[in-house]
Amino acid sequence: MDDTAPTFMEAEGDRIAVRHRAGGAPGIVWLGGYRSDMKGTKAEALDQWAEAGGRAYTRHDYSGHGESGGEFRDGTISRWLGQSLVVLRRFTEGPQILVGSSMGAWIALRMIQELQKAGEGSRIGGLLLLAPAPDFTSDLMEPQLTDALRQDLATRGYIEEHSEYSPEPNIYTRALFEDGARNRVLLGLIDTHCPVHILQGMADPDVPYTHALKLVEHLPADDVTLSLIRDGDHRLSRPQDLAMMIGALEGLVERTR
Repeated sequence: MDDTAPTFMEAEGDRIAVRHRAGGAPGIVWLGGYRSDMKGTKAEALDQWAEAGGRAYTRHDYSGHGESGGEFRDGTISRWLGQSLVVLRRFTEGPQILVGSSMGAWIALRMIQELQKAGEGSRIGGLLLLAPAPDFTSDLMEPQLTDALRQDLATRGYIEEHSEYSPEPNIYTRALFEDGARNRVLLGLIDTHCPVHILQGMADPDVPYTHALKLVEHLPADDVTLSLIRDGDHRLSRPQDLAMMIGALEGLVERTR
């Protein structure tokens, strides 16, 4: 386990905490989910794997998350995307494999699009997406909003939702929904130019496995693997889930060399 203090940097106007382990290529970049942090079970398992294999590994907390500064309610996909790109460019070299969990998978897909626009598409050598939730604000949440919740968004500027993973409720702001609409990726082909492996639990109460199937439809036909875990939940943090994650990542590493 990496118990070293994080490095702090400024990105998108916030103080961002980063942990970087030097090592061989391709490097691994962790992108966490909504309200998660870089010291969660999966992120720590990857750190142990990277340390054992001498692999470069970079992870950070988005603003309003974990050890980073900033207010959580000020966060949007664009803001967290911008921070993730700064971390990638400042702390990594050469091809990287992005490991995106839940919302982090959305960030990863948007990173690829932005890097390709900037002529830096070769920086991404592979994608490992865990319970991916791209476009979750528009595709998963908006259809479920009651009239009362829509009214709260309009008048209060945010809604609260009970969290299964924290005593504090989840907060979703109007800005998050509006910005999410501007960052949608499930509108056409997402040409990643790299191998993609998706792990998705079929017992996931937060992101239905049909959403992963929808994502596959928007990815190129070749170089995409979808592994469905029949009894897997959203966290995918059981020992057998972590073993699958490491196995999928090792397969991507071999294909990136």
